[in-house]
Amino acid sequence: MNRSTPSPASRGRKESWIGQSVERLEDPPLVAGRGEFAGDINFPHQLHMRIVRSTHAHGRIVSIDTAAARALPGVYALWTAADIADVPPIDFREGSIPALDPYRQPVLASGVVRYVGEPVAAVFAEDAYVAEDAADLVAMDIDELPPLLDSQAAPVEFSPGHGSEAALIRQGYGDVDAAFRTAPHIVELELAIGRHSGVPLETRGAIGRYDASRGILELHGAAKVPHRNQELLSRMLGIPPSAIHVHESHVGGGFGIRGELYPEDVLVCVAAKRFKRPVKWIEDRREHLIAANHSRQQLHKIRAAVDADGVILAIDDVYFHDQGAYVRTHATRVVHMTAGILPGPYRVPAYRSVGHFRLTNKTPAATYRAPGCYETTFVRERLVDAIAARLDIDRIEVRRRNTIGPAEMPYLRPLEALGESIHYDTGDYMGLVEKLFAKIGWDKLKADIKKRKAAGELVGIGVAMFVEKSGLGPIDGVKISVDTAGMVEVVTGGASLGQGFETVMAQVAADALGIDYRRCRVIHGQTDRISHGIGAHASRATVMTASATHIAAMKLRAKALEAAGELLQAPADTLDIVDGEVMRKDQNPGPSISLGKIAQHLAPGAKTLADREPGLAAEGWFKTSHQVYPYGTNIAVVRVDAETGGVAVERYFIAYDIGRAINPALVEAQIVGGFTQGLGGALFEEFTYSEAGDPLAVTFADYVMPAIHETPAPNILLAQDYTTPLNPLGIKGAGESGITAVGAAIASAIDDAIGIPGAVTQLPVTPQRLKRLLANGGVTRP
Repeated sequence: MNRSTPSPASRGRKESWIGQSVERLEDPPLVAGRGEFAGDINFPHQLHMRIVRSTHAHGRIVSIDTAAARALPGVYALWTAADIADVPPIDFREGSIPALDPYRQPVLASGVVRYVGEPVAAVFAEDAYVAEDAADLVAMDIDELPPLLDSQAAPVEFSPGHGSEAALIRQGYGDVDAAFRTAPHIVELELAIGRHSGVPLETRGAIGRYDASRGILELHGAAKVPHRNQELLSRMLGIPPSAIHVHESHVGGGFGIRGELYPEDVLVCVAAKRFKRPVKWIEDRREHLIAANHSRQQLHKIRAAVDADGVILAIDDVYFHDQGAYVRTHATRVVHMTAGILPGPYRVPAYRSVGHFRLTNKTPAATYRAPGCYETTFVRERLVDAIAARLDIDRIEVRRRNTIGPAEMPYLRPLEALGESIHYDTGDYMGLVEKLFAKIGWDKLKADIKKRKAAGELVGIGVAMFVEKSGLGPIDGVKISVDTAGMVEVVTGGASLGQGFETVMAQVAADALGIDYRRCRVIHGQTDRISHGIGAHASRATVMTASATHIAAMKLRAKALEAAGELLQAPADTLDIVDGEVMRKDQNPGPSISLGKIAQHLAPGAKTLADREPGLAAEGWFKTSHQVYPYGTNIAVVRVDAETGGVAVERYFIAYDIGRAINPALVEAQIVGGFTQGLGGALFEEFTYSEAGDPLAVTFADYVMPAIHETPAPNILLAQDYTTPLNPLGIKGAGESGITAVGAAIASAIDDAIGIPGAVTQLPVTPQRLKRLLANGGVTRP
């Protein structure tokens, strides 16, 4: 792939910036060491905050002795819950949910602690090291209570009148019981996904600052959803949203867990306003592993009714979602989405899903890249493989018989995900599988693996299919303007987490305006620059923000052509914009005027176009009632070491149809990064706990992630065969594309390698688990 950036003189209007793997606009300050991350942000006279955290999984707070800490020189203040009694628990992103309100997390624990790592007190000092030393001097007397660590255990009392099952989620359609009564075959499995989460290179950080001269409270170091956090802080603190400015800096990885509103974010804001001094907090790695959102832990008891040909008649799933100690900003988003998206790319005539949303004495859970999708793809694809094994039908043929076809699109299901009905827009799921087979030489690959097996190697191939959701609405807006030098500013309510957001928005704007994308400056994550924005989550940035950018840019283009028509004395429909110059389509070269000159003529007070609205600017809004659904297939080749229980992923293939790629190189980078995280969840990463509720993975010595030598470079087939009619660019998202099916494909490959169909029922497949599985002949329980 050619990833060089073409010169403006070479492109003209016949070429498009969309579809080109141009160089990233974000990179120069980063590679030059001039990035500004949360740790780099400092203000004069700032205080440093350190959190005192619970060392018990569950207990009543008898007393908190702060005398020694307060007496330490350099300590400015120390808070416990009593000092911020007016600050409510952290609310949900979408607003109050009365049924879940009792399960919200207090900013500082009050009366009871519910997990190791829960904030109990906050120390504020002139120096970060003094704050840490003072925190160590705080003595807590905790009356221990029995911890609840198993989400399948009988619910207990969480608080007076409220049990530890916070919600019961139900989705489904059709007569499931009738299908099972008459089905020739019933296939049942119990499957588990281990607790793990995102581990960004940069840990969390927050800097609160109160500008008393303007009455503005600032939060720096935000990520992902700045405007949502602005609204949430406004509700919690009783401050108008316009008086709260949330600022995103460079972000060293997000992956769903960075950027949510945590207790520490609220504390720096409250403290900055009370103390009239900036307050800074930077998380260390141990804090991240015990306090930032966990994710993924679910246990599914699933069964399928199938006919004699392996055609699915019904699916019935009961699952337990281990939420941890509190319900954080996402509320029931993950557990509800799990029920809505489990059927994936297959026809399922009848379906029932019941999800138990259970609290335990563990770190609270929320979203991690492909929330619900990683889990359900593992569960569904294990089920399909089990159907193939039970009926002795080739696993690809079983998928072919059950997969939704392109002629059935759009395909609607009476299920919901993220508040929207499931509405598959376009695609050919099996067609992409066949395309990948052709690319990798499927028959030869199978023959090679068969030959190696005959020679005694434990090698195998795994396959997994998935449908991904992306482009969560309902609305996004963008403002675009051209200054008198011809530079374009694109102001968005989106957010950048390192995914190339600025480059993509610049490409879209430049394509519509007929300019070089490098003449666009993209603003994001600044709530004082634009009043609306829902950030970067649910693979929505490209679909929603790019569509709004396109609409705004086309409006600005029309405005520029109309103004130029008056200046050049030519009808607007006879004009075009080439490299920032407006000229007649039939006279190139010929008389022209630059966008910068047009902006000068439209400047307030200019006499030439005085009757026109001042400024060369436009605003664009994109609204949608449905997400879009990209899809893909993964194939894994693994080798198992029976002596050590180790699994080596030798080769990995990913096919993904994105509809239309604005920047293919960035899409492929997203896929590679997602694959690596999926590999971690499949083989390495897991948060485990002792019987007392103590976390056992609090450093990288115990929370194991894949190293470079364990991570093969995936072979990627990026298809653009099925665009969507649901947005003006025909695009679908890519943020979760690489991770979704990795656990499922690797599990399938391990089964094939050891010759025990259905052996893998739990992720991650650690060496210890695989050795036990081999010793037991494939019989294991999650």
